[in-house]
Amino acid sequence: MLGLRVTVTALDFRVGSGIVAICRHGRHRQAIGILDLPLPDPPPAGAEWIDAFRRWAG
Repeated sequence: MLGLRVTVTALDFRVGSGIVAICRHGRHRQAIGILDLPLPDPPPAGAEWIDAFRRWAG
């Protein structure tokens, strides 16, 4: 899904991966680490929590 616009359908916690976004593009689904997921501009509601987690984890 690299470079594609996706829809985040859920968030999950996975051992070994941490917090992941469950992303969908058409019929395809993929879990992407929340810190690896680029946010759109303008960012969606709640994006401040991802920014806070990014600062905490970094």
